[in-house]
Formats: sequence, C-alpha cells, structure tokens
Amino acid sequence: MHTVRTATGLGLAALAVLAVAGCGDSSTPVAHGSQAHGHEATLYGAEQSLGEGRSRTYITVDDAGTPQEIGIRISESALTGLPEGPDAAMTMLMLDLPSGAPETGFDHVMLDWNPNGHEPEVLFGKPHFDMHFYTTDTESDVDPAAPDFATRAATLPEPQYVPAGYGPPPGPAAENTVPFMGMHWTNAADGAIPGSFDFTEVLLFGTWDGEFTFIEPMMTREWLATKPQIREEVSQPAAYQRAGYFPTVYTVDFDEEAGEYVIALSGLTLREAS
Repeated sequence: MHTVRTATGLGLAALAVLAVAGCGDSSTPVAHGSQAHGHEATLYGAEQSLGEGRSRTYITVDDAGTPQEIGIRISESALTGLPEGPDAAMTMLMLDLPSGAPETGFDHVMLDWNPNGHEPEVLFGKPHFDMHFYTTDTESDVDPAAPDFATRAATLPEPQYVPAGYGPPPGPAAENTVPFMGMHWTNAADGAIPGSFDFTEVLLFGTWDGEFTFIEPMMTREWLATKPQIREEVSQPAAYQRAGYFPTVYTVDFDEEAGEYVIALSGLTLREAS
C-alpha cells in the first residue's frame, strides 16, 4: 500500500508527520529510482562509505537532458555497522551531485546518521537518517556565534513562498534554528503531539534568513529497514524565490535487483522566480 500526503492551508504548527493513508494520484509523476526507463537515463554521484555499505546521489534526465528526478541510493548493508550507543557521534556525509549533470536548482546533498536522534527528543529521539537536499550553500552561515544570528534566524520567508500547510516550530526562532542547518518547517496537516507521536518518516523544509534553503526527508533506521514503499505529493508554494527544478513527488522504495534503498524527489518541474 502506498502512503500519500496531501496538505491544504497554511498553519504554524509544532514539528509533525503522520502520513494519511490513501490511493496515489495516477496523474502525479512516479519516481524511477536510478534505472533507465524508455528515453530516460541516470547520472550518479561518487560513492561514499556508510556503515558496512555505501551511499551516492543520482539525477535522472530525459532524452533532452532535462532533469526528472534527484535522489539518494543507500545500499542495504549500509544500515549495519553504523555508530551506536549513547556516546556515538553523528555521522555526516557531504554527497556531491553527479558530475556533468544538468542544473536542477539543488546545490548539494548532506546525509546524516543520528544514532541518538536529536531535539526535540520527544518527537525525534529515535535513531534516524537526515537527508538534506540543499538549494544553497549557505549552511555555514548558520552560526550561533555570529552577532546577527538571532536576527537572521527570526527573518522568515514571505507567505507566498511557504509551501501549503507548512509552518515553523513554535517558540523563539533562534532556539529553533539548528546550527549550520537552519530552521525546520513541518506540515500542520500531519499533526504531531508529544507523548502520542510515533516517528517513522517526515518530509521537512528548511529556512535561513528569509529563504528556503533545503528539502529534507527524515526517517528512522528501523522504518527504512522494513523496505517501505511510499509516495507522497510535495506541497507547493504560491511563488518561488529562485528559479529551478522543484519536486512534486517524494518517494521511498527498495530496489530488489540492486539491493538499495531509493529516496527520491521526483516530478521535477521548472519554476521561475517571482
């Protein structure tokens, strides 16, 4: 069974994610993973070690060279041999996009393994992966030691640029801005309540200094190990801050032939800045 998330309205809610079960919309593009289909082909980024396996980015293009999908492939063995235990540190991999790939609007990808989860622990304290698809290279500016950190953290994007249904976490902006990442926005329609929320996976948006800077699939290792198959529509804003190819679909799947988990942002659609 597929899981589809469709959000409506603009809310300012706490961190959230519980997908609404239902049938997929056949009119929405479906992820291809990184296999060639018909007139499509795939370019791969350099492999990096993860656990006892590997990870890499990919971009699928059509016969005209237009990007259709961007994603990460993680080998099944990568879920074993990862750092564990209360003293284990976070693993952070900077994954390059494929050499020679067309411009998509994405700058780079950061894949993190959090062996002890992170704040807020009541929601995201389980061991999990963070997968940041950055549209900028400004994360190094998100420095709490900078004198203008609080001001820039509190500068939110204008409403027309906010994906439908998404909002920032409640509370002081500086406290809710993760150093060297940004502020994480979640979908109000998904609704997470501390004490009753069972985190498995979520699709976040990130901001810094008035701009949306990343899209982030986040999922527990336990959930990914079940080899799930989900397909969720990505909420869209009324306008876009910069031109680029933005996803309309988010999928997670397992490629049995390759023995790889496939996390994809697909249905890439060219948007003009306005």
